[in-house]
Amino acid sequence: MQKLIILGTGGNCIDILDTVNDINQCTGQTVYECIGFLDDNKENLGKVHYGVEVLGPLDSASIYSECLFVNGIGSHFNFWKKKDIVSKTQVPLERFATIVHPSASVSMMAKLGHGTVVFQNVTIASNVTIGNHVIILPNTVISHDDSVGDYACITGGVCISGGVKVGNSCYLGTNSAIIGNISIGDNCLIGMGSVVINTIEENSVVIGNPAEFLRRTIETEA
Repeated sequence: MQKLIILGTGGNCIDILDTVNDINQCTGQTVYECIGFLDDNKENLGKVHYGVEVLGPLDSASIYSECLFVNGIGSHFNFWKKKDIVSKTQVPLERFATIVHPSASVSMMAKLGHGTVVFQNVTIASNVTIGNHVIILPNTVISHDDSVGDYACITGGVCISGGVKVGNSCYLGTNSAIIGNISIGDNCLIGMGSVVINTIEENSVVIGNPAEFLRRTIETEA
């Protein structure tokens, strides 16, 4: 049994808790014991979500030296900042757990990084490489020979064809589709339902079918 702490309290974080519970139920033993959440919102301190308490802010992670961690923070509002968010914990990479839902199909020839989360009914095919701190939402298909960079968020129902390279800190919106053998640069956002048929330069937001450039990612910063 491993004690586990989830970073954040948002929807993805609750889904991680649900996935952990499903792993425990499926295996018939307590693989992970989730002892708490960490969240920088002071209003959440001490609150209990689905039986699990918010223990403190992210920078208190070092107190829990016996625990593994997993991150659920990150959305289309802040996806390019995910590395900085995780870094606030000062937790070494090897202490981040890789969580895979029992219903996911992950090839034995695929490689998943530390802190990566794979939700329900995801398919990860042969020779796929998934980086560290990647979150992959339900019903996504990642085809053969793809690579996904660190801190990426692949949302629900995304279909990535074979031989695609997705950069670091990208956000692929719900039901988007990526044609094979192209690259998506770092810090890119692919809009919901978009169909990407050409290589996308880094720091780009693209939308539509076929996907077209909308603006630079950094323009979303306050």
